Amino acid sequence: MNASATVSLKPTFSPLDLQNRPLAWKIGAVFFGSLFLALSSYIEVPMFPVPMTMQTFAVALVGALYGWRLGGLTITAWLVEGALGMPVLAGGAAGAHHFVGPTGGYLFAFPVAGMAMGWLAEQGWNGRRVGLAFVGMLISNAICLVLGAAWLAVLIGLEPAIMAGVVPFVVGAILKSALGAATLKAMARGPKRAAV
Repeated sequence: MNASATVSLKPTFSPLDLQNRPLAWKIGAVFFGSLFLALSSYIEVPMFPVPMTMQTFAVALVGALYGWRLGGLTITAWLVEGALGMPVLAGGAAGAHHFVGPTGGYLFAFPVAGMAMGWLAEQGWNGRRVGLAFVGMLISNAICLVLGAAWLAVLIGLEPAIMAGVVPFVVGAILKSALGAATLKAMARGPKRAAV
């Protein structure tokens, strides 16, 4: 049999299959991904000094669906929008001052967390392996909490940072990770046929 006629099953890590799309699709994905991240910022439970939002859910999901490169770019684009004054951060907040205040560590952690989840999804920690997807989502959330609390500790001290910036968010992180894994499972599709 001719090698060019051989057909094999080639799985894609994401149902969006953005890695095989043209540039226009990827630009559109960045736009819609940053919009999704902005909308997630408006789902908020007021807490002090850091509010609880659906941002970490959205960050991990964008990473899982977009992959580490495009996911990181999309999350960074959203943060740049916020720094430039667009009301896309928690509760519609905007401005560069948020990147040096109590939430700064969490904001800078978002691209890292999304890229980590994106890389894991590319390794198979996606909707076809829901248990691994859940663990990946937990890792993504943990990155946000650890880096966020590290910056908060510089401002208010280590113990208060853990008590105010980590402990209240642990249950939410677990629930958002489960929701993220379930979302990936619901979106999962079968292998894509591709010529080899």
